[in-house]
Amino acid sequence: MAFPRHLLPAAALAAGLAAIGAPARAEELPVIKVEMKDGTITPNVIEVPANARFKLEITNTGTSPVEFESVELKREKALAAGATSSIVFRTVDPGTYDVFDDFHPNSKATLVAK
Repeated sequence: MAFPRHLLPAAALAAGLAAIGAPARAEELPVIKVEMKDGTITPNVIEVPANARFKLEITNTGTSPVEFESVELKREKALAAGATSSIVFRTVDPGTYDVFDDFHPNSKATLVAK
């Protein structure tokens, strides 16, 4: 029996992907954990690897919604009370970046990429 012609493009794509290898999955990335709770961000200094992929895992342990935000990094993530979510960063240049909770204006931290 001959291989169906309409499946040739998909088979070629699958063979090509297998030849170059699969990209790293998010579960294999370094995970940096951040806790947000009713106007506090822990840790206050978030250390991350510079020039490398990583996952920032944010957990809201408080009773009110929070929003992790950084204008400089152009990232934001809102979480309901009790929720956990992640942001995957492709790379971050070495340096210091301000982060804050947009729902609690006095809640601030620093992300340091080194």
